[in-house]
Amino acid sequence: QEHPEIKSKIEERIRNVPRHLFVDEALSSRAYEDSALPIGQSQTISQPFIVALMTQALLEKGDKLERFSKVLEIGTGCGYQTAVLAPFVRQLFTIERIMPLMNSARDRLNALGIGNIRYRHDDGFRGWPGQAPFDGIIVTAAPDAVPEALLEQLAPGGRLVLPVGPVGGHQRLL
Repeated sequence: QEHPEIKSKIEERIRNVPRHLFVDEALSSRAYEDSALPIGQSQTISQPFIVALMTQALLEKGDKLERFSKVLEIGTGCGYQTAVLAPFVRQLFTIERIMPLMNSARDRLNALGIGNIRYRHDDGFRGWPGQAPFDGIIVTAAPDAVPEALLEQLAPGGRLVLPVGPVGGHQRLL
């Protein structure tokens, strides 16, 4: 069942995040298209529709947005999903395996004044055991199966949102 007020709050956040700051300057004219774009290091920024859908799937509870205390994001990338999600959670922990992406995302998000984020350079599929449990975990990379380590780091009643399936193949959002 659609809840227009939830969708509206997330869409408003998508509209207010300056997506052109998260892509290479040469692609800034395409930044507001609803498409994935390259961000370097053989990675992409997700299309806004997918960012909104995953954010809604993580935070929607009945007819309102749930404000989680602790959320783990796997795959910081350029920081766009991080910027969209940050205002809806108290603490956001984000993991990126590619150091240059993590460093530029941190600089970008700090410049935007988003301060409720902690960063870690690591393989995200191991999660962040020292900070667990998490109320929610959102994964921007698609494993072939749900990583057991992430399930173990969910708080009781917590929510995990991730695409599952082969890169370039058919993926399902769970």
